[in-house]
Amino acid sequence: MPFITRLTLKSGDGDLLESVVSDIKERAGRKGAELKGPHPKPPTRHSVPQYRGLRDDGRFDPWEYTVYSRVIEIIDHNEFARSVAGDDYPDSIHIAADVEQFSQTGE
Repeated sequence: MPFITRLTLKSGDGDLLESVVSDIKERAGRKGAELKGPHPKPPTRHSVPQYRGLRDDGRFDPWEYTVYSRVIEIIDHNEFARSVAGDDYPDSIHIAADVEQFSQTGE
C-alpha cells in the first residue's frame, strides 16, 4: 500500500521558502521520487499588539508580518521523504510532516 508524505513548509521569508522548495524539487528529480506540488497556500497576515510604548495610549504600533506556505506531497518514496523531513533548514523555515497510507481499489 502506498504512503503519501505531505510536507508543509512555512516561513516569513518568501524568497528563502522558494529556494528551499526548489532544492527539494531538484533532489526529488535526481532520486526519481514522485512529487506533487509545491502547492502554494494564500499568505496569511498577522498583527501583534505591542504595549508599553511612548505614545499617549501606552502602545507601540502593532508588529505585522506575513507567513508564506507551500505543501509538497511525496508519493511512496519513504527514504527520500524521511531524509527531507529530517534535514536541517534555516531557523526561519518551519516544516511539518504528515504521513497517510492509502489502499488500492479492490483491496
